[in-house]
Amino acid sequence: MDNKEFGAVLEKRTRKFAVRIIYLSSKLPNTPEGRVIRNQITKSGTSIGANYREANRSRSKADFKSKIRICESEASETQYWLEVIVEAAMLTWEQVKTEHEECSELLAIFTSIAAKR
Repeated sequence: MDNKEFGAVLEKRTRKFAVRIIYLSSKLPNTPEGRVIRNQITKSGTSIGANYREANRSRSKADFKSKIRICESEASETQYWLEVIVEAAMLTWEQVKTEHEECSELLAIFTSIAAKR
């Protein structure tokens, strides 16, 4: 798979992840705390794919790397919120496990991409 194909596959993967995060966030309790976390995880979880799409359309290698670092940061933040959701007993580990695993993989991918450039 060349870089262009890889980029297209990863764009689709991050978009699917964003949809899954939106769906998961809708399961959070409708309390003041639940709404705050829903907002935070929705912003960070959907930002990963949006920033990756921008990275693929960057104007320079430096711009690409900067946007990849943002993807990395947003994936890390999303992982954090998933862990908070479980620790605060808003959802169970089983309810967030799939998204947490996918987020961990995305974080590893973006960390690897950033290290190569």
